[in-house]
Amino acid sequence: MKKIVVLTGAGVSAESGLNTFRDSNGLWEGHDVMEVASPKGFAQNPTLVLDFYNQRRKQLQKALPNAAHKALADLERHFDVTVVTQNVDDLHERAGSTNVMHLHGELLKVRSTGNAQDIRDWHIDLQLGDVCESGHQLRPHIVWFGEMVPLLEEAAHLVQKADILIIIGTSMQVYPAASLVHFRANAIPLYFIDPRPNIAATDFDRLTIITSTAVKGVPHLVQQLITENCSP
Repeated sequence: MKKIVVLTGAGVSAESGLNTFRDSNGLWEGHDVMEVASPKGFAQNPTLVLDFYNQRRKQLQKALPNAAHKALADLERHFDVTVVTQNVDDLHERAGSTNVMHLHGELLKVRSTGNAQDIRDWHIDLQLGDVCESGHQLRPHIVWFGEMVPLLEEAAHLVQKADILIIIGTSMQVYPAASLVHFRANAIPLYFIDPRPNIAATDFDRLTIITSTAVKGVPHLVQQLITENCSP
């Protein structure tokens, strides 16, 4: 069974009503991203940061998977699929994808500030004073600016082993996640789905650019891949 690795970004979740990470003026929900997405911001104003993610968590719980999420889940019936996402929501899982790697953490999880391996599910508001058994404050399980991306090496290994690579809804400008495309074996097909692609067909060999939103482009590509690779 062919291995497909799918790299997804904010453009996939945006069509489910979740705001992208930051808009054109560099703000995220009206906040400077460094205030709410950095260790320094958390140290300076933990209440603001916790409230910010409490609001994002509530927003997520009202959102639903869209046609792109569902199409990627359907792809598992025909291929060995791994979704490597920069998104912190659980919409891929709710759509039915069973092999999802979250590079930047998960909004519905928290971890101890005293032990990064102490990670737990969390679906309610997180408050100052919510601590682990060792007395350390719990924080959102999110990879903030300035922090290491612990799953990056594993994701790079997956891309190296892929037979097909698909990139959806991400500019591939945010490093280190953007570096993953360079681990692809030269001979494998690469598909890039974005309504405003920032790359050209000559940037990579065997590159197909699909100038479309995720909701429109992903189901079409999934059906194409199934037809081309799985027909009797």
